[in-house]
Amino acid sequence: MRVAFVGKGGSGKTTLSALFARRLARSGAPVVAIDGDINQHLAHALGLAEDELFTAPALSSRTGEIKDYLRGTNPRIASRAAMVKTTPPGHGSRLLRLLGDDEVHSPHVQVVGGVPMMVTGAFAESDLGVACYHSKLGAVELYLNHLVDGPGEYVVVDMTAGADAFASGLFTRFDMTFLVVEPTRKSLSVYRQYRDHAAEFGIPVAVVGNKVTGADDLAFLRERVGEDLLTHCELSAYVRAQEQGRGDGELEAHNSRALDRLRTAVDARGKDWDAFQRHAVEFHLRNATAWADAATGQDLAAQVDPDFRHGPAALPAFA
Repeated sequence: MRVAFVGKGGSGKTTLSALFARRLARSGAPVVAIDGDINQHLAHALGLAEDELFTAPALSSRTGEIKDYLRGTNPRIASRAAMVKTTPPGHGSRLLRLLGDDEVHSPHVQVVGGVPMMVTGAFAESDLGVACYHSKLGAVELYLNHLVDGPGEYVVVDMTAGADAFASGLFTRFDMTFLVVEPTRKSLSVYRQYRDHAAEFGIPVAVVGNKVTGADDLAFLRERVGEDLLTHCELSAYVRAQEQGRGDGELEAHNSRALDRLRTAVDARGKDWDAFQRHAVEFHLRNATAWADAATGQDLAAQVDPDFRHGPAALPAFA
């Protein structure tokens, strides 16, 4: 199951991504955490020391190699230059299993705090003023487009702040999106944006209240979010200690139960591979018309394989 954490900058989505991924890993579940935020802090939230570096190469630093591997022998994709971030898999494409021994996972995964993780990559000096962050997120989109994740397997993605995810089709690649909302009007404005955009495409969104300090905060969220409020986390002394470099203590019982509610909500969702494939094709065709045909000089609608059906059944036929 693919899980995204989104929300206003500073709402705590990176912290919750780390707490959730770590709890999954400690339960023995196969999990990969991906830092998809423009501010790359997930590794440190998972426990990497401030003076340590995440040494595995960023996904965005090897997008060309990733494209070459994923397109495999697919005759509809002539070259890496013809493969864009939305190009869906088809006959001959290489599909991925979570934490498989392949050319995507093997070079890019590093275990931090007991959690296997990959990073999108931060802006380099050469990117400033000439590139947007979505060009880097394209590697994550390709990864999720070609992944066949099974029951009890999890991908946890810390996404960019605000409603920026809607600038690409990446927001349709998740089985569940957790929208982290503080009990403030500014945070609620991002919630309303995300809720309305997601509803257009039937994307499930659940709200996680965060940094709740008491009954007034909780009433504020319940009044304005209603049934979308799945659970809430209280302001955490444990998290503050972790952020200050003190590794003592344990996560509060209430907040631990909130993480368990998140997992229950994810596990309760059925995997809709037909919807996943439908969205993949729809957004590929949108991108082809908007910019990709002109950028590549090709008719990228021809990359859609009408006989391909994503999911576990595709593995023996298309692997």
